[in-house]
Amino acid sequence: MTPSNDLTFRLSRSRGSVPRARALLHAVLGGWGVVQEVVDDAESVLSELVTNALRVPVPHDRQIGVRIVRSAAEGVLRLEVSDAGGGRPEVREPGEEETGGRGLLLVAALAHRWGYEERAAGIGKTVFAELKAPDLVAEPAMREVAAVMVRAGQAVRVRGGWRTVLAVRSDRYAAGGPAVVLELDDGPSLRVHAAAPLSVRTGECSGR
Repeated sequence: MTPSNDLTFRLSRSRGSVPRARALLHAVLGGWGVVQEVVDDAESVLSELVTNALRVPVPHDRQIGVRIVRSAAEGVLRLEVSDAGGGRPEVREPGEEETGGRGLLLVAALAHRWGYEERAAGIGKTVFAELKAPDLVAEPAMREVAAVMVRAGQAVRVRGGWRTVLAVRSDRYAAGGPAVVLELDDGPSLRVHAAAPLSVRTGECSGR
């Protein structure tokens, strides 16, 4: 699949990572024009994949990798969750009295295709799921996106003018929420919440 855009971020091994992943996914899909039904399915799938990754028995300091990929041409949304653990994810059929073990059943039911791959570099695996999203929109010249989607080389509207983004790095607020720091070609850097909406356009451009 040739993606027209993608987003990658990392999560700590904590309970708060599941709602954090859902919130970031929701912000991203809103900018990609995904209909609510697909958004709901994607959030359910990502929640299960992240939850399963959190249960993998690995050292607590090993983070979880998440990648969200869109292909507007193919109308496909791909979700990937990587962990440092071994093993092969398999769909279980738990008994009626069991309260867990249905996560991959849900993923298999909602996804057009799913599976896993060994990580090419490093240890562990990547579990992926692809969903049909025919309403994905192609990337426009100027659009509003979540701050976490901004990339170096794009121009972002800041303080009434356009500034070229030189570098992007992830950060966290003291209260624990995800933040993004944008290093700009002119003026001080910009630190905002990861889900904050920003107007961006491709290509270097500065000034009013």
